[in-house]
Amino acid sequence: MAKKVKIYTWTVCPYCVRAKNLLNNKGVLFEEINLDGQENELEALSAKTGYRMIPQIFIGDEFIGGFQDLSALEAAGTLDKKLQD
Repeated sequence: MAKKVKIYTWTVCPYCVRAKNLLNNKGVLFEEINLDGQENELEALSAKTGYRMIPQIFIGDEFIGGFQDLSALEAAGTLDKKLQD
C-alpha cells in the first residue's frame, strides 16, 4: 500500500504543475491543497517546514521539499521506495 501524498500548490505555478504531472504520470494518487489567496496558511506551512516555496510536498508525514526535490528522488530511482508503506 502506498503512503499518502499531499501537495500544497498555487494555481499559477509551473513547478506545481510539473510536480502534479510527475505524480500523475507515475499513477500516484495525491491530495492537492490549493493555497491561492491564503497567505496565512502559507506562512503557517512555511513555519512548520522551514521552506518558503511552492509546491510543498509530503509523502506520509515526511516533508520532502518541492518539485526539484521530488524530481531528484525520481531521477535517483528512490521515489518508488519512498512511496511504499
